[in-house]
Amino acid sequence: MASSMLPALLSLSPFDLLYYAATLCALYLLYKVSSLYLRQKKLERVFSAFPGPKRHWLYGNVHEMKQDGNDLDVVNGYAKQFDYGFPMWLGNYFASLIIYHPDYVKAVLSRQDPKDNFGYYFITPWIGKGLLVLSGQKWFQHRKLLTPGFHYDVLKPYVRIMSDCANVMLDKWERLVPDKKPVELFHHVSLMTLDTIMKCAFSYQSDCQDNSENAYIKAVYDLSYLVDHRFRCFPYHNDLIFYLSPHGFRFRRALRIAHQHTDKVIKMRKELLKQETELEKIKQKRHLDFLDILLCAKDENGQGLSDEDLRAEVDTFMFEGHDTTASGVSWTLYCLAKHPEHQEKCREEIREVLGERSTVEWEDLNKLPYTTMCIKESMRLYPPVPGVARELKEPITFFDGRSLPKGTVILLSIYCMNRSPSMWDNPEVFDPLRFSPDNTSKRHSHMYVPFSAGSRNCIGQNFAMNEMKVALALTLPRFELSMDPDNEPLKIPQLVLRSLNGIHVYLKKVEKTS
Repeated sequence: MASSMLPALLSLSPFDLLYYAATLCALYLLYKVSSLYLRQKKLERVFSAFPGPKRHWLYGNVHEMKQDGNDLDVVNGYAKQFDYGFPMWLGNYFASLIIYHPDYVKAVLSRQDPKDNFGYYFITPWIGKGLLVLSGQKWFQHRKLLTPGFHYDVLKPYVRIMSDCANVMLDKWERLVPDKKPVELFHHVSLMTLDTIMKCAFSYQSDCQDNSENAYIKAVYDLSYLVDHRFRCFPYHNDLIFYLSPHGFRFRRALRIAHQHTDKVIKMRKELLKQETELEKIKQKRHLDFLDILLCAKDENGQGLSDEDLRAEVDTFMFEGHDTTASGVSWTLYCLAKHPEHQEKCREEIREVLGERSTVEWEDLNKLPYTTMCIKESMRLYPPVPGVARELKEPITFFDGRSLPKGTVILLSIYCMNRSPSMWDNPEVFDPLRFSPDNTSKRHSHMYVPFSAGSRNCIGQNFAMNEMKVALALTLPRFELSMDPDNEPLKIPQLVLRSLNGIHVYLKKVEKTS
């Protein structure tokens, strides 16, 4: 048919060709406009039972997200106006329901809904289809294979490594104290947590704390920024436009560096494991790490992870294992700098447990209840992951009778729930006693979910909590932290909660007790 049309097309005049081309373009444009209009009307019907803020005819609500340090508070302001949830529009053709009531959150997290494809699409080229983005049977298979990597027998030897990495950072801070200038915490802490995850999970000596210009470190920083930037920039949602842009070029270059590093780590370990394929034999020579378990894991059919799956899980945990923990440690240190009375209580507790030791042991971790409460309260006010997204694979009806159909995107705002005046007394006040055993036992099961909840909760949450405890337990006996009044941090939700202008504190050496 195509060959019979060719002579007819060749016989047309240039004017006729131009006319037909213009007609086809007009029809295609009409089709796209009609599709978008129908999509908008469908979303309006989906969210008709959920009133929300007025939206702009072109931008929706996204123009209110200015990345100036107030975005989360803008959303939280709306959360106080609308019960349980409200739609947030990115333009007029994509919207998600933001929820922040524990019963709504429980209803969603109790199901097996996959992560939102739109939200995670831009990060997948980096971390692949690992545990963070998988769903269904393959997610279940990976979760089952990876769970042994977070058994306490595996986590136990990590505590000493965490201590060593934290002390490298603190030794650097010792050299900065004489300058009497504020120190930006997040950069230092991020390098420390990256050093920790590479040594604990992959037994890889990166030297990244002393060499912050390391190409891999820079690649991880670039990828974190570019994924978030692409999500917020509508033209970059188109693959071709992003590919041809300077940001797309920068993304591909960083991606190449990150993947080469991952492949190198995996290749080195495979060579090491050629002679020893049983975990018990490896255990006799050195501590097991996450990569050992990944490489040796087999399902009931004797099948292990493919090379593609291996790289996805390594990249996932390289990202998740350092960036989220860096956020948790940095904001906790900021809170203690802002509230010196709580800082001193933590310091006294730590001294009673550690004495003059500069290394934390596994047995010490459960002897720091007040320090742990301060960490939890800091994560309430400054959750490392401010929200998580789900795409409904089946319709849902909430306790108040309102329903949503299959395919709806829901964003669970951990930040808004943690600061809700209907959930918490004086929610803006830093009060670690909220997390005393008595108060915790009285709380709704899904009112505080910094590591998510349900079957898709964070598999590495014990690792993260251990690392945060170690970092605080070694920092506070050595340094007194105080606020920089001229540089209040501006909260900015990227892949994790960061500060637009950094997190700056003054450091002062603590005199040793006699």
